[in-house]
Amino acid sequence: MNSIQTAVEDMPTNIGVQSAHWSGVFAMGFCVFALIASEFLPVSLLTPLAADLQVSEGLIGQGIAISGAFAVATSLLISRLAGNMDRKTLLLGLTALMGVSGVLIALAPNYAIYMVGRALIGVVVGGFWSMSAATAMRLVANADVPRALAIFNGGNALATVIAAPLGAWLGAMIGWRGAFFCLVPIALIAFIWQWISLPSMPIASKTEISRGLFSLLRQRLVALGMLGVGVFFMGQFALFTYLRPFLETITRLDVAQVTLVLLVIGLAGFIGTLIIGRVIKRGLYQTLITIPLLMAVIAFTLIGFGHWPVVVIGLLGCWGLVSTAAPVGWWAWLARTLPEDAEAGGGLIVATIQLSIALGSTLGGLLFDWNGYQTTFVASASLLLVAAALVFVTAHTKPH
Repeated sequence: MNSIQTAVEDMPTNIGVQSAHWSGVFAMGFCVFALIASEFLPVSLLTPLAADLQVSEGLIGQGIAISGAFAVATSLLISRLAGNMDRKTLLLGLTALMGVSGVLIALAPNYAIYMVGRALIGVVVGGFWSMSAATAMRLVANADVPRALAIFNGGNALATVIAAPLGAWLGAMIGWRGAFFCLVPIALIAFIWQWISLPSMPIASKTEISRGLFSLLRQRLVALGMLGVGVFFMGQFALFTYLRPFLETITRLDVAQVTLVLLVIGLAGFIGTLIIGRVIKRGLYQTLITIPLLMAVIAFTLIGFGHWPVVVIGLLGCWGLVSTAAPVGWWAWLARTLPEDAEAGGGLIVATIQLSIALGSTLGGLLFDWNGYQTTFVASASLLLVAAALVFVTAHTKPH
């Protein structure tokens, strides 16, 4: 929360708000919950998805990759493509597209249609997140923007806690298709709520956001930091995407036990987001270096103790604690590094994270199919060590 407030205080204050629209803020927070749940639901349903669509678990994991790739493209292009479209209309269109994605995946007769549905959710992720901060600034007064962003982030945290274990449980009860169908009424509620509560948000003039994004990369400090962000998320999702088959085949857990492990990861992550602000105050770069180092140790340790359920649960709880909190640290870094370009920097970091999720899950899937979980986990740990090294170099780079 402290890091979010710092970031907002550094944002430009040229957007006025006649009256607060808190119902719209909560509607968007609810939409964030549905969006994050939709994006990562395949993680908890990897095995039954692969079996029913008759492809490997690695190929199903590419559904995370394709959504990330489309999110990258959307985050870079949506402002130019949308032009002067009212941002309320745009947000409603993205929410409707989320519902269409859920229907497509739930009814998918084959792998190709599944991937089309995953591509659509990527478009929604990239578009929604790239506009989230600017939308908050138009819904409430500047002094209340930190609280609005915290509500958005609350939807994210809630989905992180319950989406994976709930998806695994629903998959066991009503099948993976039923689990994806459950997202459709949630998307419908989000659509209706936003339609009722969001004010009209016309755009007076087109902003050249994409030009600002790439000009920032000419700064050595920004380029190194973004590279560190990217490698970190590659390492995280190279492992995280393939946890379920690891837990089922190596740790020998049944569906109920896998659900419990995913819940532990989610709860630990929620706790991490509550305490990370205090930790960052003691040293931002130290925190950003320590997190990938701890995750690398966990990845290596899982290889040696993967057959010990209690140890695995404890290790994955620690993984959730630090990995879920990491984005807050990177947003704090962004606010400190680019106080005058927070909006452009935000678009760049969204694109970087989504591209890295796509690359990481792709790499993890290829290695998982080729040589099993050990190679995947070693690759994850190696990337995380590289990320820590990049943060160290970034910390010792002078800004321009």
